[in-house]
Amino acid sequence: MNNRICHLFGIKRPIIQGGMVWCSGWRLASAVSNAGGLGLIGAGSMHPETLQEHIRKCKAATDKPFGVNVPLMYPEIDKIMDIIASEGVKIVFTSAGNPAKWTDTLHSAGIKVAHVVSSTRFAAKCEEAGVDAIVAEGFEAGGHNGREETTTFCLIPAVKRICTVPLIAAGGIVTGEGILAAQILGADGVQMGTRFALTRESSAHFSFKDRCLQLNEGDTILTLKQLSPTRLVKNDFYKQVEEAEKRGASTDEMRDLLGKGRAKKGIFEGDIFEGLIEIGQAASMLKQLQTVDEVMKELAEEYEEALNRIRTARRQ
Repeated sequence: MNNRICHLFGIKRPIIQGGMVWCSGWRLASAVSNAGGLGLIGAGSMHPETLQEHIRKCKAATDKPFGVNVPLMYPEIDKIMDIIASEGVKIVFTSAGNPAKWTDTLHSAGIKVAHVVSSTRFAAKCEEAGVDAIVAEGFEAGGHNGREETTTFCLIPAVKRICTVPLIAAGGIVTGEGILAAQILGADGVQMGTRFALTRESSAHFSFKDRCLQLNEGDTILTLKQLSPTRLVKNDFYKQVEEAEKRGASTDEMRDLLGKGRAKKGIFEGDIFEGLIEIGQAASMLKQLQTVDEVMKELAEEYEEALNRIRTARRQ
């Protein structure tokens, strides 16, 4: 698995843990980094002082590289970026905004920058902005998603054709076979959200994890397209969204329905009925709660087994 993503970030395996709201605290990030991947603290659900606390705890829990994921729509973005620089964080993954706005500033502080995109158009803008790596996230992913609804296996080769910087595949990848398949299509590494959201070290509520581990194929759907396309589990809250969309509710009505704290209620507080439950399609492939160490070992074993199958098939 060792490649230019490993060299870029100084990690053993090109596996990045997604910086998910209400899931990605210092415990999860440090566990992934200690296991040879790159852990990310999710700043999107943290006040600035909370992020600072998580960065310091993560530094105490690991001597391996880790980073912070920052949605560029964050209301206190200046404070967040100041804390990241002052605390000596060396890797930042940005999303949901223009990468040109912060990349040069972060580079001047000695920070490597990756940006998350859902289309080749935005991937090209990333290359122009000078990012160090691009995360191409397909339609299968949980949480906020691209309006184009391009799947990961269509997006990766398309981005690979137009970009030269290291490429990270995201969306629908939860197995070692998936890692190998993404690499065959041109990715240098992978980012996994769903797989790590459903680990013991994730800060998500047990009820959230338990519900997601019981999902079947088709139990998630991309919705809230008027606001920001988001993949949700079909629960009572989703039914309210579906009904509102069917009757042509306005954007303001949809915002009122979403309200504040809906994701916190679902993911962090465990209200699986009225909360917003974001998770990727591939959750239906996962059926047991594991530690990060168990996940990383399983991914490595599956990857090697898949690679050996291909080598054997070629010799036959």
